[in-house]
Amino acid sequence: MAKKSKHPTESELEILKVIWENGPSTVRQVNEKLNERREVGYTTSLKLMQIMVEKKLLKRNTKTRTHVYSSAIQKEDTQRQLLDSLLETAFGGSAQSLVMQALGNHKSSKKELEEIRRYIEKLEGGA
Repeated sequence: MAKKSKHPTESELEILKVIWENGPSTVRQVNEKLNERREVGYTTSLKLMQIMVEKKLLKRNTKTRTHVYSSAIQKEDTQRQLLDSLLETAFGGSAQSLVMQALGNHKSSKKELEEIRRYIEKLEGGA
């Protein structure tokens, strides 16, 4: 039997993002938000969200006729886990390689670069 990943899939992350941004939501509400970016069938969203409940990524409130789903995991924790996994598997644990790749592949605004500079200065001050 195949081992299930503890990390959300790309499709599951899309659903989590909708719920993190909009709070507890019905399948219809999530599906409408997903359809703003790309076409996703209602039954596809429903099935994914049911699987996510089984995987303990979402919680389902069944007290009302229309079930309301909320996140069972924190956004920041999920980002940290995904980043740690990516750092280890794709960059051999090198934060420098990850940051250099990210900055080289993405046109950062002056504001973003300034925030990065401030963060580095903060880290250096605490060292």
